[in-house]
Amino acid sequence: MENDKVTSPADLANFSNPIASIFAQPTTAAEWEQYVLTEDQLHSFRENGYVAGIRIMSEEQVDLLNTELVRLQSATSEERKLFYHYERNESEDPDKVLFHAIGAWRVTPGFHDLIWAPAYRMAAYQLLGQPFRLFHDQLFCKPARHGGVVAWHQDFSYWTFTKPMNHLTCWIGLDDASVENGCLYYVPGSHKWGLLPITGLAGDMDAVRQVLDEDQKAVFEKKVANELKKGYASFHHPLTMHGSYANYSERSRRAVVINAMGHETLGNTAGYERLDALAAFPAMEQDQVLDGRFFPVLFDDSDPELKDLLSRIPVQFQNSVK
Repeated sequence: MENDKVTSPADLANFSNPIASIFAQPTTAAEWEQYVLTEDQLHSFRENGYVAGIRIMSEEQVDLLNTELVRLQSATSEERKLFYHYERNESEDPDKVLFHAIGAWRVTPGFHDLIWAPAYRMAAYQLLGQPFRLFHDQLFCKPARHGGVVAWHQDFSYWTFTKPMNHLTCWIGLDDASVENGCLYYVPGSHKWGLLPITGLAGDMDAVRQVLDEDQKAVFEKKVANELKKGYASFHHPLTMHGSYANYSERSRRAVVINAMGHETLGNTAGYERLDALAAFPAMEQDQVLDGRFFPVLFDDSDPELKDLLSRIPVQFQNSVK
């Protein structure tokens, strides 16, 4: 496993396939089977709006990505042009730091190839129940002692410039994530609440309470800490309420997020009120399938080698619960 022999071109989106040897790709159905989620895991997703504890990377692979991450946190001006969003500090609290960037897969081989990690691809296919494309990736980094919050939100509240809602989020730890260093929290069952208004991403953690009714507030109090070892992931529904608190510990809390969408997702930008936030994103024309090099297909169920396996494993239409 190495990526030092790969010379990064100006834009790795030019490659709709793995470009290094970081993640070995299965070539037979038998090699895919080790990554298949169980029916119990899918049931947890249906009931709670998330499923956790799925290993995506080895420690060696995590270390490789963290080496790339150091570089990305000091990206050159040319590299920053490849990102859809890049903020060294997006925290609204002047005493906190939250590094947030979208588009790392276009810049370094490790983050490029992560979206083809077999464990990720199989789990995402089962949870979406259909072939899927990359929507975009994200980096969230909270330094030790003064890492900022990611306020409570539903992902799809920010993604209504696409349709229909057939999306899936995968959160992968690049550090061990604990309560002490600002791990993710979920509100089990909140994916059944419907779409709620945006109340901010990097500011007041309690702002979400303004849009919850009394029953929802009662459920909200049962939030669950998503503590994970590095290299492990959780997957959540686009309406699942989630957020993470500040990092006051002596350890950093870094994470990469992969956002996927069904292969026939359309642009829904006509009349979208936050078009300025999409200025650096690829074009997403109204009612047009989001395809092309910026939205590569990551799993196609038409492969004859996989036909028998895919007919036997549990899958679901991820948005059967709305």
